[in-house]
Amino acid sequence: MTFETVGIIGAGTMGAGIATSLAAEGVTVALVDQTQEAVDRAVAGAGKFYARNVEKGRMEEAAAAAAKARLSGGTALEAMADCDLVIEAVFEEAGIKAELYGRLNPIVSDAAVVATNTSCLKVSELAEGFKDPRRFLGLHYFNPAAINPIVEVVRGEKTDPALFERALEFCRATGKKPLACADSYGFALNRFFVPYANEAVRLLDEGVGTAAQIDRVAQGCLGVAAGPFLVTNLVKPRIMYHAQTHLAPHGPFYDLARTLADRGDTDYEFEIDDDAGGDADTDAVIADRLRAAAFFPVLQELDEQVASPADIDMGAANALRFGNPPCALMDELGRDEVARIVALVTESYGQAMPASLERVGTLRAE
Repeated sequence: MTFETVGIIGAGTMGAGIATSLAAEGVTVALVDQTQEAVDRAVAGAGKFYARNVEKGRMEEAAAAAAKARLSGGTALEAMADCDLVIEAVFEEAGIKAELYGRLNPIVSDAAVVATNTSCLKVSELAEGFKDPRRFLGLHYFNPAAINPIVEVVRGEKTDPALFERALEFCRATGKKPLACADSYGFALNRFFVPYANEAVRLLDEGVGTAAQIDRVAQGCLGVAAGPFLVTNLVKPRIMYHAQTHLAPHGPFYDLARTLADRGDTDYEFEIDDDAGGDADTDAVIADRLRAAAFFPVLQELDEQVASPADIDMGAANALRFGNPPCALMDELGRDEVARIVALVTESYGQAMPASLERVGTLRAE
C-alpha cells in the first residue's frame, strides 16, 4: 500500500463514500468535518454499507468489523497531522478550498501528500494554496464513491511525477480503476458529461422534446443506463450548475443553459413525465445535439492530451455507464458523420473544429 493512513476532510456524500471504500480496502481512515453530527452520520452510513455487503455475501462479518474499526472521525483538523495522504472533499468553490489549505499547511507533515477531490476545478490553481505544490494532485472519485470503480488521477503542473505514479498505484491497490489525466477544467469525464447534460436542458428550454423524450433518445443514441434528466435529478441540478460554470474557460459552447442559469444554486428537480413519446424527426434532432455535445469536448480534450481515447472510454463505460462510449462510437460512425454532428457546435458557437477529428476511425487502436 503506497499510503497507509489517509485523512479525509469533508464528511458529505463524497467524503463519506471515499472513506467507506478505503476502510474496506485495509486503509486506516481519519474523517474530519465541521460538525460531529456529519462525521457520525458518515461512520454510521459506512457501517450500514458493510452490513448490507455481509447480508449479500459480498463481505465476511470479520472483514466488515475490521473495516469499521479502521474508520474514525472528529472535528479537529489536527487529526490530519499523522496522515500520509490527505484527501480534501469540501464544497466545490476555490475560495473555500484555499482557506482550508491555509489552515492545513502548518498541520500536515512535510512528507504528506494532499489531494483534492474536485470534479472540475484546475488542480494546478488549487495547488498554489498548498505549501508544496509538488506534493499536491487531484484524486477525483466518482459518486457513489463506495462502489464506483473510477478515480481520475490528475497531475498538476508542479506535481512530482513519482508521486503521480504512487497515486495511480494506490488507486489500483484499493480496488479502483485509475484514469490518468492532465490538468484541465473538467478533466476527462466531466469535460463531456456535464456539457451533454447541459445540452439536454438547452433542448428542453428550446421546446425540442420533453425531458422524458430526451432521456429516451439519449438511452438509444449513446446507450446510457439513465438519461441526462434522471441523472441530473439524482446528482441535483445545482451541482450541475456549479460544474458547468467551472467549464466556462473552454469557450462559448460551455455557457449555461437558460434554466440552469436562471435557477442557479437552488434546490429543484426537473419534471420527467411518463410519456417518453415523440416523432422521429424530433428524435433525430435530439440525438444529433446530444452526441455533438459529447463528441466536441472529447475531441477538444484529445487535442489537449488530457487523457487517452482508451481511458476516456473506460471511464465513460464504468463511471458514467455509457453503453456506447464516445471514442468507440465516433469510430463506428466514421469521420464524415462525426464532422457533420460536431459542426452543430462549431458553427453555432464559433469554436474551431478540433484537430483530433482526423483521428476518428483509429481512436480505438490508439
